Amino acid sequence: MDALAMIRKARLGEQATADELKKWVQACTAGEVPDYQMAAWLMAVYFQGLTKKETTDLTLAMEHSGKTFAGRNLGYSLVDKHSTGGVADTTTLIVAPLAAACGAHLAKMSGRGLGFTGGTLDKLESIPGFQVQLTEADFIRQVDAIGLAVIGQSAELAPADGIFYALRDVTETVESMPLIASSVMSKKLAAGADGIVLDVKCGTAAFMHNRKQAKALAQLMVDIGEAAGRKMTAFVTDMNVPLGSAIGNSLEVDEAVEVLSGGGNQRLVTLSLHLTAALLLTAGVVGTLAEGLTKARQAIADGAGLQKFTEWIAAQGGETAWIGQEPLTKKVNTLTVNAPQAGYLAAIDALALAGVALSLGACRRAKGDRINSQVGIRLCAEPGAYVEKNTPLACLYGAKNTDLDQYATRVEQAFTLQQEKIELPLIYEVLSHDVTVEQGE
Repeated sequence: MDALAMIRKARLGEQATADELKKWVQACTAGEVPDYQMAAWLMAVYFQGLTKKETTDLTLAMEHSGKTFAGRNLGYSLVDKHSTGGVADTTTLIVAPLAAACGAHLAKMSGRGLGFTGGTLDKLESIPGFQVQLTEADFIRQVDAIGLAVIGQSAELAPADGIFYALRDVTETVESMPLIASSVMSKKLAAGADGIVLDVKCGTAAFMHNRKQAKALAQLMVDIGEAAGRKMTAFVTDMNVPLGSAIGNSLEVDEAVEVLSGGGNQRLVTLSLHLTAALLLTAGVVGTLAEGLTKARQAIADGAGLQKFTEWIAAQGGETAWIGQEPLTKKVNTLTVNAPQAGYLAAIDALALAGVALSLGACRRAKGDRINSQVGIRLCAEPGAYVEKNTPLACLYGAKNTDLDQYATRVEQAFTLQQEKIELPLIYEVLSHDVTVEQGE
């Protein structure tokens, strides 16, 4: 492999062939290319980009850089769901058991949180005893038995992505559309899902800050998936305000239980229902999105979703006695921040609140950092709601000896109150041949 030639092509914006990208990925995975040359190539791609064909070819090469689960004859359609990350995004903990309760089979490999984005594995590990690592045989056996399993990413699947991502993280090249798309899709394709539902976040607390960027990323991933023979749906959704009311690991588990019990933040409920319906449609369980929405709502109403959640947690070793009985989060040290004036909640700065949660220890600044699963923020009012003066805006959950007063002003300033009510968008659009959602829902 002529590494310098690959770097030069990327730097000049010249198109690489599928064979060149395949050999490049193979050489990088085999350790034949030093870190500094891979980093140079990544930076060149960051600035020059890749064509759609190059991105697809890169993704397929990364998919086949290790073991793949594709082509398994399971006797049913396997589906997967992925979010590009955000604040108070608890959808996987709701959507996975709901979809399984309705008859879909969902097998998902998730990651940990870094910076302001929450990690599904971190949330699940806040449940005592929950195991995020399963053997391949146990993983498939659990999906067969109960319809879902969510585990940590396997080092055997798309190892090239792990190599590239570690370098992207320390070279400020994470926010590159072709690199994001190839990273997400190489793992999804290698995991063998027949259908994939994507939730691409858009806003101040997302990698893609505007709708044009978010739609372009969503379309790119849909095109890659369809080129690989997968059934694809991508939602473009808002991440200017927190999706749910909980920011922090055990707090988000508690909110997932609330939603599955018939309560919860309405923005989180609405998106979770739509993602579940899309998964059911993708899996062939229902014929229309409307039918999927009805089925998902029924699974909440009759308790099937919460029952499946409990079954899932137990299957992976987690304690379940607390479910429906008491919160997972303990009030060790809390502080309530009240509204300085009355008014409608016109905006909630998701990124600012995520920064406070990070300071409290709910997230990682670097990959090796330890997190406190019990700390975070719980919002007391939803976007658009009317709030009276001196009524709660948010409750901070801190470690025992944390001085929470130092964060009060930052939290209060994250809320914008005004006298006129406004409607905040949630689902901007959906990219799919089968799903139609009204713009701005």
